[in-house]
Amino acid sequence: MPLTRDEDIKALLERTRTIAMIGASDRPDRASYGVMAYLQSRGYRVIPVNPTITGEHVHGEFVFRDLSQIGEPIDMVDIFRNSEAAATAVDEAIAAGAKSVWMQLGVVNDAAAAAAEAAGLEVVMDRCPKIEIPRLGVAAVD
Repeated sequence: MPLTRDEDIKALLERTRTIAMIGASDRPDRASYGVMAYLQSRGYRVIPVNPTITGEHVHGEFVFRDLSQIGEPIDMVDIFRNSEAAATAVDEAIAAGAKSVWMQLGVVNDAAAAAAEAAGLEVVMDRCPKIEIPRLGVAAVD
C-alpha cells in the first residue's frame, strides 16, 4: 500500500536528500520546473531526467537520459509522467537502487506501486512534495 499517513510521508521527506526527477522540464510553464526549483530551495539535490533534453542543464543540474546514467545513490524518484508511463519509471527506479518512488498529482498506477513495494521501495502516489512539505511542516534539508 502506498504511504497515506501524514507521519509516514513526513518521515520519508525528512530521510530523503537526493531526488531524481523523471520528466523534469526546462520550460518555466511546466509544473516539474517549479517543483524542482522549490525542492532545491528546501535543500534537496534534484537530478533532472528527461531524454529529450539530455545534456542540457535545468536549475544548474545536468539532465540525464535515464536513471541508469546517474551513477550515484538516489533516495527518491519523483515521477512527472503519465500513469501508464509510471510503470517504466518504477522499473528504472528499482534497477537504480532508489529507496522510494513518488508519483505526482494525477499519477496513479497500482501495479507499478505494487512492483515498487515488492522490491522494497516506499511509494507515494497522487501527491506533490511541493504541497506536502509545507502542509506537513517538513524542515529544510541541511
